[in-house]
Amino acid sequence: MADLQCVIVDDEEVSRMVVRDFIKRTNGLQLIGEFDNAVSAYEMLKDTAVDLLFLDIEMPQMTGIELVQSLEKLPEVILITGRRDFGAEAYEYNLTDYLIKPITYPRFLKAVEKGKTSIEESDQKLVENSEDDTLYVKADNKIIKLSLKNIYFVEALSDYMLINTIDKKYVIHSTMKALEKKFPDNFIRVHRSYIVNLTKVETIEDLQIEMPQKSIPIGNSYKNNFLSKLNFL
Repeated sequence: MADLQCVIVDDEEVSRMVVRDFIKRTNGLQLIGEFDNAVSAYEMLKDTAVDLLFLDIEMPQMTGIELVQSLEKLPEVILITGRRDFGAEAYEYNLTDYLIKPITYPRFLKAVEKGKTSIEESDQKLVENSEDDTLYVKADNKIIKLSLKNIYFVEALSDYMLINTIDKKYVIHSTMKALEKKFPDNFIRVHRSYIVNLTKVETIEDLQIEMPQKSIPIGNSYKNNFLSKLNFL
């Protein structure tokens, strides 16, 4: 697994410093953002795929819980709190774990392991139901049933996959190889970063597939296999 992308949101400098140090000390973690308020963090998180979010609860302007409620796509959220009675609320919002200040490194590692396990399990939960042509994917912090006929294409975004459907996009933790194994024959790899649903292809011109939502390039190494799947007159 690639390094987990981490973000810290806490209005206390000392708390951020501790978590920052723990992240640096831990193999497999990479800090990509640090904020002293939830409002600024929101602007990044709404557009950026993040694996682990270390989030303080009590902050001015916007609390940690309000930030969680405002995000459409939730990463694995590890709350940071001085309260010892927050377990029930963490469970209510289906969050990964919570750390009580002052945070110790062993407890930090335990929370990280929970997040890592959840991410790994999301790959396993991407399963195909051939009987009714559906996929179950873990996205937006829940398991969602998708109809294969509604999927236009899949785009690779670093360590994430973006599934584009008729009316929505879903960011999932997976790989192109894993998805290729799950999809039926009408889903074809046409580029190192794209899998397309052949039933949604409208026109092809100059090694570009024109689809309702996007123009997708055809990679040279995938061209012959893709063209062989088309039903030419």
